[in-house]
Amino acid sequence: MPRSPAALVTISAVAIVIVYGVYLLYSIPGDVTGPVPTKFTVGGNTFAFTYIATTEPEREKGLMGARITDSTTMLFAFPSFGEWQFYMYDTNTSLDMIWVNVTGTTGKVVYLVTSAQPCFSSASSCPRFTPDAEANYVIEAKAGFAASYGITEGTDLHFS
Repeated sequence: MPRSPAALVTISAVAIVIVYGVYLLYSIPGDVTGPVPTKFTVGGNTFAFTYIATTEPEREKGLMGARITDSTTMLFAFPSFGEWQFYMYDTNTSLDMIWVNVTGTTGKVVYLVTSAQPCFSSASSCPRFTPDAEANYVIEAKAGFAASYGITEGTDLHFS
């Protein structure tokens, strides 16, 4: 028996909702359950992380509304490697964003955005920054940090 156009539209809509739900379920990273570093070293300079985000709510908040100084650094730790997307909603200054592929205590910078501008309109309308390589850590610091310490794609970082 042929199905009516309304039934086909309903079935299609339900299928789309299910596929989208599965996509969301697998695209939102979980919590990091193991130990994470509290500092990193590059070019002989060691920096303590001011903030560390290991859960999805912490990663979503990031540096929104935080007072950011020249010494502020934030580590975003993810439970797996991925092309994690970031945006700059409600930060008080431009930031450098450094995607790092880390195994053990050593990491390599795989993607870098310098001087990303804050966005105040709405989170949904802010530009998105998406790396072209997978990483399990992202470091944010005040704009100019990467240039000051010679950080470029391929730079080695050490974590402790």
